[in-house]
Amino acid sequence: MAMRQKILHTPEGVKDIYGKECRKKLLLQEELHEMLHLYGCEDIQTPAFEFLEVFGRDTGIVSSRELYKFFDREGNTLALRPDITPSVARVAVTQFEKDSVPLRMCYIGNTFLNHGSQQGELCESTQLGAELIGDGTAGADAELIALAADSLKRAGMKEFQISVGHVEFLQSLLDAAQFPAEVKEKVRTMIARRNFLGMRELLEKLPVKRPIREVFYRLPELVGSVEILNEARELAPDRRAILALERLKEVYEILKLYHMQEMITFDLGMCGKYAYYSGMIFKSDTFGGGEPVAKGGRYDRLMERFGRELPAAGFAIGTDELMKALIRQKIQIPEEPEQIILLFDREQRKYAISLAKDFRGKGKRVELLEREEKKNLSVYHIYGRRKQAGSLIYLRRDEQIIMVNLHTGEKKVVDCA
Repeated sequence: MAMRQKILHTPEGVKDIYGKECRKKLLLQEELHEMLHLYGCEDIQTPAFEFLEVFGRDTGIVSSRELYKFFDREGNTLALRPDITPSVARVAVTQFEKDSVPLRMCYIGNTFLNHGSQQGELCESTQLGAELIGDGTAGADAELIALAADSLKRAGMKEFQISVGHVEFLQSLLDAAQFPAEVKEKVRTMIARRNFLGMRELLEKLPVKRPIREVFYRLPELVGSVEILNEARELAPDRRAILALERLKEVYEILKLYHMQEMITFDLGMCGKYAYYSGMIFKSDTFGGGEPVAKGGRYDRLMERFGRELPAAGFAIGTDELMKALIRQKIQIPEEPEQIILLFDREQRKYAISLAKDFRGKGKRVELLEREEKKNLSVYHIYGRRKQAGSLIYLRRDEQIIMVNLHTGEKKVVDCA
């Protein structure tokens, strides 16, 4: 009995998607995918699992505990991908010559994270993203932010904001504080989780120089329009932080050319989910949302991990999170043309198949059904509404055609003899 119960249910953190919900998700992905193509991105597919070392601790993705790990027959440890970016970086280093950069790549694929019992988080989710490899300029940073914004607009999102930061500003502050490694990571985690009260309580117990301590206390305030970069410059602990602010200002000037300045907010307390980020980072939040619907940034040092120095940046949109955000905001997700139920008596099979082929040639979705003798026509009306079809066409053996609008119930009879 216990075994039967297991095979009838999915494990925690995964779910089945079917019917209209699945169609909407696929159509949404098609819309987003098309936008990535419009920016010149070329498709890439990478394996769902790789050698553990691709996603290991040195890569700066997630802890080993959050990976789904298994062994191949030779005893190598493999892992399901928690993120697609490292796989794309591996391909860029191993498969492309130096003169082939810059590379603009895009992908759709599922990622796998073992969250354990964290309620509400999916362990398997779909990522759609783009990577720009071989271009280390501020223009590349701005282009990716613009592409992420245009993708969300293409999906129908209207109310969203893009927060932009730079990991070197916060890193320079953490280095200036001269924390031990374990304390530095603890403070960084608190800032990433916006637990500024906990950070303050911790700092009060540590021997941090007063000017540096005050900058930490000001982090919650260093959020806002481009003017916040000037304010932060006065607080910058070293030249590295100043260069990070200057880079953000350069990115902003380019984003103005995309007419995006109104949706940009700077947040100098951002540090990025993944430790591989090395420069500009950004995320897009919507009202009433949990996880950001899009996030990304520059990850130049990740390429070195695979044996080649290459500047790189990218972003990913979580299509499951985006679906939830669109539903929360009551935004209509693009749908395919309504389905037609083409019902026929056995004697009309040839005509039914011919008609279905004609409809499909014109881009209409058609489901062919042979009527069972003992079933009332109303049974098929109910079936069509359950499938959310728009109309039912019944080809009778007496060569009459009954057309039913499944929304209104309106019926029309045509004699095709």
